[in-house]
Amino acid sequence: MLAVGALAVPAQAQETAAGKGPVGWDVYRRLDRLAELPVGVQTKQFSSFDRTGDNDDGFVGRYSCLRASEQGCVIAEHSGAGEVEAIWFTRDEGDVRRTGWISIELDGVTVVRASLQDLVDGKLGAPFAYPLVGNADQSSGGVYVEVPMPFTRSMRITTEHNPLFHHVTYRTFADAAGVRTFDPSDPAQDVIDNLRAGGDPKPALAGARTQESPIRLAPGQSARLARTSGSGLLSELRLRLPQAEYVKPRTETDEGRAFGANGHSQFTVAIDSANDGVRLTRRIDPAIGNQVAKVLVDGQEVATWPASAKGPGGLWAEESVDLPASATKGKSRITIRNVFVSSDFDYNEFTYWVDSAGRRTDTVDVGDPADEAAHAYTIGGQTWQGVRTFAYPLDQAQLARLRVAQDVLQGLRLRVSFDGRRTVDAPVGEFFGSGHALMPVKALMTGIDAETSTLSSWWPMPYASGAVVELYNDSGRTIDGTAWVTSAHRPMSRNVGYFRAQSRAGATTPDQSWVFLRATGQGKFVGVSHTMRGPLNRTYLEGDERVYVDGSRTPQIHGTGTEDFYQAGWYFNRETFTTPFHGNPAHLTPPTGCAPDSDCTAAYRLMIGDAVPFGSAITFDIEHGWTSNVEAAYSSTAYWYGRDQAATAQTDALTVGDPASERAHGYTGGGEPVTLDSAFEGDWKHPFTLKATHRVSEAPIGFTLKIDRRNRGVELRRTGDQHTAGQHAEITVDGQRLADWVQPLGNRSRRWLEDVYQIPASVTAGRSEITVRITPRTAWSAGAYTAWSLR
Repeated sequence: MLAVGALAVPAQAQETAAGKGPVGWDVYRRLDRLAELPVGVQTKQFSSFDRTGDNDDGFVGRYSCLRASEQGCVIAEHSGAGEVEAIWFTRDEGDVRRTGWISIELDGVTVVRASLQDLVDGKLGAPFAYPLVGNADQSSGGVYVEVPMPFTRSMRITTEHNPLFHHVTYRTFADAAGVRTFDPSDPAQDVIDNLRAGGDPKPALAGARTQESPIRLAPGQSARLARTSGSGLLSELRLRLPQAEYVKPRTETDEGRAFGANGHSQFTVAIDSANDGVRLTRRIDPAIGNQVAKVLVDGQEVATWPASAKGPGGLWAEESVDLPASATKGKSRITIRNVFVSSDFDYNEFTYWVDSAGRRTDTVDVGDPADEAAHAYTIGGQTWQGVRTFAYPLDQAQLARLRVAQDVLQGLRLRVSFDGRRTVDAPVGEFFGSGHALMPVKALMTGIDAETSTLSSWWPMPYASGAVVELYNDSGRTIDGTAWVTSAHRPMSRNVGYFRAQSRAGATTPDQSWVFLRATGQGKFVGVSHTMRGPLNRTYLEGDERVYVDGSRTPQIHGTGTEDFYQAGWYFNRETFTTPFHGNPAHLTPPTGCAPDSDCTAAYRLMIGDAVPFGSAITFDIEHGWTSNVEAAYSSTAYWYGRDQAATAQTDALTVGDPASERAHGYTGGGEPVTLDSAFEGDWKHPFTLKATHRVSEAPIGFTLKIDRRNRGVELRRTGDQHTAGQHAEITVDGQRLADWVQPLGNRSRRWLEDVYQIPASVTAGRSEITVRITPRTAWSAGAYTAWSLR
């Protein structure tokens, strides 16, 4: 008999990981295989999301630990084969030092144990190097790890202290065939170099041919850029659009502090003794209006900061106050004290500039420890400390050029058809990664060279008989440019899907999440480009993403906030950024190109290793505001591969507690039937609810389920009560001991849970039914078991 937790994989089943698709470093080395649709693979996530469905997603860490161990806070664990794909954290404006160390254990071996801050700063060295890891400066308030780390038997991730906000996205495999445990001593330098280089990340395509086409489209016109025949692959699409100019706002990143009622700040600065007075200027966040403070020089009150004008979020303002010569003349240094008078909230300060005798004589960088010490800076009654990246207003000429670029990016649509069916119809700006303005994008599968107004895509797009690439001008102006389409003849494999881009735009609907992708058939979600416009306070970014697969009422992925999904933090509190996996390329306010009284954000997330496969259906949505309660205007383009035919189907269902169903399935097991009336996790205002019976048993359980004889594996889905966390059972199928079924989740508010156990084809192929034996190691709840046969 196999050891506990081992997988039964007979020698004849030790084939390559073809059914899984690329594993380990091949995730990034073999991007030419991205169109393959996996079998026996699920993508799941642990996160700190509020288990009640509200917005406490990590602020106090109530839901951040699955459990506490002697080592620390366990945030993720799995029994069976799989691969860790993406890890994200934030706290303290992106400073994760207070989380302490992180430990990653794979197959019982600790492959990483280091300070989390050192890890994301790249101090461990390759393969934990940028862009496979990034800190809050590189990812605008969040930190991340995108190193693919496969395991054959088990995974556990622990942090020294409660990490507050986090995600761990991972894949699970039905078996370990073709999987080798991650080796941290392999630097994978070729992968890092390829990711840093940009451009087409796929292996060179032999026999490739590029068609070049001029673009001149009047409003309402369309043009064919390329047409191919026979079986092949589109490998690259490139557009040069000179009218889409790069109009870059001047941005500054600055650390700052704030103080409230009864508070003050004080510092000493150098001035010219020949002065006839001193001008003091400060940089502020004008989103806090009516900031008023008294100004004292060497203990004497001499001036008052006037009430600041309330401005939009994301934009710097500068204000000045003149200090009279009676308090400054003849002095080379003065001590300034700002004393709170009133404000809509508090008084903030980022940088002070001192001008005297017609020149700049000093600068105080608030928030910088060395500069504060040099100026003897002190603060009392502090209410906030952090970092902000804001812009300065565009001038009228810049705004006019930006409007032209926006017309082109939002009005010109890319349309692609494969084998006679159009599967791509998207605005070009959003499709290539930046929907609000032409900004630099250096994503893995798309890119924008803003200096040359060139947009590129490297998604592999297979077809069986032909492809057509077109542009349609839905703007109000004539658009000129040049296009290049690269393709090659290739046979189309049976296990690949067509490339698709589902685009939609419009106003959000109160109490309803925004849908990135809703589709049926077999496929996998590989990313999204998202264009948002909402209120100036940016509260639309509170929305969580959720993913439901194959009709499950429990989301496999449940996030903690919109900027968190894009692996940033704190409403993108640093500069705009772009990495191979995620980015925030554009942030506009009214003075920098957004609509009046609005905030505009463009973001993208590519899920390559953590692509979400589905066998029959998927719904991938995101809230706007913490409970879809913030009005906004959204546009999104979801990237995915798919086929119309479903690759999984429910073949049997056992209702536990129903005597007829239990008899029909030969059910044996203990525990009295108990009725539970509760909800599933997910949508806060419109949850799935269920009133049904279930049994809680500590005795062995047995039953038989029908399956499709032609199956390529079976997924056993359980509906149970997760009131008690950490349920654990030994699993035997037709006499073969498999990996334990371990479910570390728990929820005392929304108690129903649907989780899945994957049974490999080596156990089920050729059989029309399976007999399952479950031996609980903890109290085990189940109200139903369903068998889903993979095809």
